[in-house]
Amino acid sequence: MKKILLVEDDPRVCSFINKGLTENGFEVTVAMDGTLGLQLATRGSFDVLILDIMLPNMNGLEVCRQVRERDRDIPILFLTAMGSSENIVIGLESGADDYLVKPFKFIELLARIKTLLRRSEKSEEPKKADSELFTFADLILNNSEKSVFRNGHELSLTSTEFRLLLMFMKSPRKVLSRMEILDEVWGVNFDMGTNVVDVYVNYIRKKLDKYGDQKLIHTVIGMGYVLKEEQ
Repeated sequence: MKKILLVEDDPRVCSFINKGLTENGFEVTVAMDGTLGLQLATRGSFDVLILDIMLPNMNGLEVCRQVRERDRDIPILFLTAMGSSENIVIGLESGADDYLVKPFKFIELLARIKTLLRRSEKSEEPKKADSELFTFADLILNNSEKSVFRNGHELSLTSTEFRLLLMFMKSPRKVLSRMEILDEVWGVNFDMGTNVVDVYVNYIRKKLDKYGDQKLIHTVIGMGYVLKEEQ
């Protein structure tokens, strides 16, 4: 049985989600403030973390950041009324994997949770050793060890940044559209109405550029991005 931690301060929302998820075979633990939510998230063993942003004692963004410092892999979903593009980008930047705006339909929440779980389980599947190491130019990515090196220097990447770079490393010199990236990295097969892909590509570029002179990820105007050597 998959375990879900729900950090939400609205009793009605808690009751609604708890009932629906329990009926669908999940074990749900509820925390109604950010401090307790952080304690449970860091001490317990959960398969998915659902977070509101506006919480007593500690807001959800800070909870997410601190959880990510300790656990790069747990799927985190923001469930909040703060639905502007800026809020969504800030939430994803803090380390969340997905973002659902209130009011919402339970069937959509359930679909998002199942997508996060499938992605998490897929990343844990054993793979052949020769498929775990990817190299391009002076960049080395080890998928089994979740490590990235450029010119001998190790890069510190979040789980989302790592998945994005891995996608590029698996398809060098291929132009990847924003929709392809959203689908593969975030498990979202629709336009989120944000520039989250551009934000994360920029994050990776800055980290790659720190240890190398050659620009590796290039913008193809009107089409997307590509991993290739400079001409």
